[in-house]
Amino acid sequence: MNDAPSRLAEVKARIAAAESEARRPAGAVTLVAVSKTFDADAVRPVLAAGQRVFGENRVQEAQGKWPALRNEFPGSELHLIGPLQSNKAKEAVALFDVIETVDRDKIAAELAKEMKKQGKVLRLYVQVNIGSEPQKAGIEPAEAVAFVARCRETHGLAVEGLMCIPPADENPGPHFALLEKLAGQAGVEKLSMGMSGDYETAVAFGATSVRVGSAIFGHR
Repeated sequence: MNDAPSRLAEVKARIAAAESEARRPAGAVTLVAVSKTFDADAVRPVLAAGQRVFGENRVQEAQGKWPALRNEFPGSELHLIGPLQSNKAKEAVALFDVIETVDRDKIAAELAKEMKKQGKVLRLYVQVNIGSEPQKAGIEPAEAVAFVARCRETHGLAVEGLMCIPPADENPGPHFALLEKLAGQAGVEKLSMGMSGDYETAVAFGATSVRVGSAIFGHR
């Protein structure tokens, strides 16, 4: 028995409660259901329950399951939330609607080239390494505002938001607050922050989307 639809309903209810608690409008926060490592059979019941926005970590894995799922469930939206290698930019532009992990000039240039070539305009987020952790991808917080400006002015990209993954062993609140501050300085409106363990906190700090995987699909 697949319990994912009931867990999905619980997550949506908790997001709605967090929006209300934070005095934010109902529906202000988009739920991105993180389906990485789960096969099409595990994802299908969540699609059938009405969820349409999903996140994947790897281009190749997403290529293996999403074309068929999108034929079955039109209107699905796919976010790349894992690191993007420049040699995968062509496939990423072809498959995804949103890329949340733009974090260096080489990727920005490749995405600009591929979007022009394919005649597609993807929605883009800059990933910020909010805790300055050496093992994590993302631009340093001190460089984020200038990098967003370069994406726009040098590469001709429209960046709509910032994304972060706070350090696992720290209170996420100050990191979310910093991302919100950086977004204001960079002139972007969207904030992709918050995962299964801290998405309600993220809603309180202004997240416009939360990326929830294990709380919906179970542990990998």
